[in-house]
Amino acid sequence: MALRDDPRADPRMLAAMAPYGLADPQPPPPVDMHSSREALLAFCDEAETAYEAVNDVFTKDLPPVPGVSTETRTIRGVDGNDIALHVARPAVGAGPMPGILHLHGGGMVLMSATGPVYERWRTELAAPGLVVAGVEFRNAGGRLGPHPFPAGLNDCASGLYWMADHAAELGISGIVVSGESGGGNLTLATVLKAKRDGRLADIAGAYAQCPFISNAYATGDPDLPSLVENDGYGLSCALMASLSRLYDPTGDHARDPLAWPLHATVDELAGLPPHVVAVNELDPLRDEGLAYFRKLLRAGVSAASRTINGTSHAQDMVMRAAMPEVYLGTVRDIKAFADRLCSPR
Repeated sequence: MALRDDPRADPRMLAAMAPYGLADPQPPPPVDMHSSREALLAFCDEAETAYEAVNDVFTKDLPPVPGVSTETRTIRGVDGNDIALHVARPAVGAGPMPGILHLHGGGMVLMSATGPVYERWRTELAAPGLVVAGVEFRNAGGRLGPHPFPAGLNDCASGLYWMADHAAELGISGIVVSGESGGGNLTLATVLKAKRDGRLADIAGAYAQCPFISNAYATGDPDLPSLVENDGYGLSCALMASLSRLYDPTGDHARDPLAWPLHATVDELAGLPPHVVAVNELDPLRDEGLAYFRKLLRAGVSAASRTINGTSHAQDMVMRAAMPEVYLGTVRDIKAFADRLCSPR
């Protein structure tokens, strides 16, 4: 079944996708897990260009978000590299206020924090009273690559630690780490890394959207039926398996929870700060997000899950014009979570 034919799909989403064929059956990618690194990188470049064009379509006619100021800071990462932090905050308002460390999607291999969907997302989050810093982390492919694991994760952790060390300067009362898709992976992995690094106190909470965390895309997993149920709904397992080869070219980290957080043990999750794991009903990644949520509960972590019905992968943060109620519902949920955890005491 194609996404366009699934009766669960939100008709507003389908109508917005229809002119571009985004809900139609998708052809298989021209590469697979056994393709050469050169072929995978070339395909990643093409995919990045295509995704950027789609994102432009869904943001180009939106009016600016009023009352938000933006700036870019440059910090030094743990690997000695420069990292841009794109910061959005209310133009008027007294602090301190909650901080969000935002980690953009793209499967850890493509896209940029400067993309229009992510710039829009930061300003929409900032408008009601958040300070949002988007990390321009190194990707495993595309224009910001090729830098395999753990380069991007190290950049995200560097952004977190800098933000925590400069909380007074930024006017923030705490930090929630948040991201979607590949950024959802990096959100959860950054929390796990902070625990290993003795920096867990820097994090008030984590809000992961549609996290890409199982690394089961080539083999499947009977405990993750959405990989079959929703395969090809905007994302295919073949595509995800191919691009994941760029993140971990040798496969040495196939079960490393810092690369693929679903493989974290209950003991590794114990003691983590509160989490929200949000998933999309029609996403191949739905069930791995829910599995992580359930593992957090077994570890005794304060955790909640949220399923955005009728939507495919990450569409609740893309379709601002077509589904404003859905989009703003996610903005409000992140804001409420951050307010609860980061209120000045």
